[in-house]
Amino acid sequence: MGENIVSTQLRKTRLSVVFQLTICFGVMQWGTQAAACGPYQLAFYEFGTLYYQAENGGAGIDKDLIDELVKRSGCKLQTSVDSRVRIWSRMEAATLDMTVSGIATPEREKFAVFLPYITTRNYVLMQPEVAALIATQEAFLRDSTLMLGVVKSFRHGKYYDEVVETLRKQGRIVEASDYPTLVRIFQAKRVSAILGLPTSLAPIITGSKSLSPGQIADWSMTDDVTGSLVLSRQRMATKDIERLRQALQAIKDDGTLDQILHRHLQPEFARLVKMGPYPVTKVTVR
Repeated sequence: MGENIVSTQLRKTRLSVVFQLTICFGVMQWGTQAAACGPYQLAFYEFGTLYYQAENGGAGIDKDLIDELVKRSGCKLQTSVDSRVRIWSRMEAATLDMTVSGIATPEREKFAVFLPYITTRNYVLMQPEVAALIATQEAFLRDSTLMLGVVKSFRHGKYYDEVVETLRKQGRIVEASDYPTLVRIFQAKRVSAILGLPTSLAPIITGSKSLSPGQIADWSMTDDVTGSLVLSRQRMATKDIERLRQALQAIKDDGTLDQILHRHLQPEFARLVKMGPYPVTKVTVR
């Protein structure tokens, strides 16, 4: 009888151990699943110092920002490079999870969440011979021979978008599929001027012997635009969007964003850009 008691106690002990191990394994598995973030697909687009091709691959402000976000959030991101037109098409069709430096519009906010991190405004870079003769926006608009180059699907802020539409009606807009193509069009003198942010105009000017910052015109003065991390409402989990929001806020708070800016942009252009001057507000995913 004593042996039966011992045998029963051993069976109970084994069952207790198995039960505890099962519970522990379940908790560990749940914790792993709760901590998972991604993998998500993110598309960069080539746009001046925001993203460009270097000897060792992609580089730029947006590249460094995403690397830092991955490090701090623990999210897994699979990156690629695409044209801006295709990126917005993919975001709207819910076939892409994330992109960078996106400007929010009411239409875009229907399918994406925007987490802002860079604020600046567009400037007009004119050909040297045009800049020597044209001193104001009015003078540019009056001369029907002058053409303005832009990137298709780009938003430039309310002021410049209205200027573009005015010139488009006059047949004076030349559209490029992406910014590198626009730069080539400008260098070939197929347009009189182009619109661009300081982050995109800087490499054009510093890499040219005939261009200078004096050929940049500031027609808008106050029409700032804010670039954001763009996250798909349909494809991304709310908890992951919040995780990235918190990581972005931390990068702003400790000055890392400003360090990234000055890593890729000369002081005379960096002063025209604000990196995260305001807190990233918590967003509700509809």
